[in-house]
Amino acid sequence: MSRGEHLLQEQHGTTKKASSFYENQMLNFLNNKMSEFISKQGMMFIATADSSGNCDSSFRAGSVGFVQVIDDKTLIYPEYKGNGVMASLGNIIENPHIGLMFIDFFEHYIGLHVNGKASIIENGQLASLKMTEKIINDIKEKEGNRPERWVIIKVDEAYIHCSKHIPKLKQKDKKIYWGTDDEKEKGGDFFKAKKSKKD
Repeated sequence: MSRGEHLLQEQHGTTKKASSFYENQMLNFLNNKMSEFISKQGMMFIATADSSGNCDSSFRAGSVGFVQVIDDKTLIYPEYKGNGVMASLGNIIENPHIGLMFIDFFEHYIGLHVNGKASIIENGQLASLKMTEKIINDIKEKEGNRPERWVIIKVDEAYIHCSKHIPKLKQKDKKIYWGTDDEKEKGGDFFKAKKSKKD
């Protein structure tokens, strides 16, 4: 909850409504329903910012349940081979605050916000986390050697994103080329940025 939120709530007369939301819908941990919801998701959106506040939003996807809930205050997700820029990870090094947005477009049409503080660990450090045997086996089975590293999030806030504007989508099969450097499979220069460069 930011100072700006409260300022605008006062200006627009929504303080009582917002207080009810904070009291009834916001948790500082993941309850069982939230953990179950996350375990059924195959994608999420993330938001990070550097030390100067310059923002970046990004998309992450994997096998269903690629984001693992370790306990009610901790979750992790894998970082796969990408374009080498590492914008999100670079921001996390400068500023640990992160926002995760899980949206179920296919069954319940509901979203879940998870805000917290992130840190990065390498594959070799994964064993140092206190994880159940079930989680360890699940990670081995789902991920194999695809992740290059992992992001750990310590949860500060978790709350609903209401369903009224979430569209219903139909999921179709698509072959995933994990870790490929093939320009065609990555989308190439779809937006013609290379040709649009100005001197």
